[in-house]
Amino acid sequence: MIRIIEAEFITSAQKIDDSLPDDTSEVVFLGRSNVGKSSFINALANKKSLAKSSSTPGKTRLINFFDIKFLKDGEKFIARFVDLPGFGYAKVSKSIKNEWQKNLTDFLQKRKSIRLFVHLVDSRHPNLDIDNMVHDFLNANIRADQKMVQIFTKSDKLNQKEKNALKRSFPDSIFTSNSKKIGLNTALIEIFNSLFQKEKND
Repeated sequence: MIRIIEAEFITSAQKIDDSLPDDTSEVVFLGRSNVGKSSFINALANKKSLAKSSSTPGKTRLINFFDIKFLKDGEKFIARFVDLPGFGYAKVSKSIKNEWQKNLTDFLQKRKSIRLFVHLVDSRHPNLDIDNMVHDFLNANIRADQKMVQIFTKSDKLNQKEKNALKRSFPDSIFTSNSKKIGLNTALIEIFNSLFQKEKND
């Protein structure tokens, strides 16, 4: 059994230059504003107030770092969760948006400690252009030592026919609900294995 036994907010940064050192394997969470990213991180860590969401979608422009400690079969594993600003809804000037986008692009492309990209998508809106662009960007820039997983949130909002159709369209994705605790253990196992399975096999 895998579980998170400790989760702690460490610091925030605006760009890669003022981020933490590249010394710990990282999981980056990214998704459209209002996708439930903060709630998903909190549900994974079983800690309600770990990641805080802004009352105004898209307003937060900081990269937030969390130290995470996993426990599996009595052994502890250390990693870091990175919560990126949500994209999509921000009501800010074009110049701020451009700078924001550059900072995030630099971080995603140049951050050496990233091992896993978790792209969160709203189950009710699975084919938005902005999500497709992010997916294509990650595929184009992913390194050999990195992996990407697509996780659909709010799957409890779909009926069974809609769920089945979504699973057929995205067979390699994970389907979750924070409120109903659906798929969270599957997501946690995927994250853990992506971080540490290679280490165990080496």
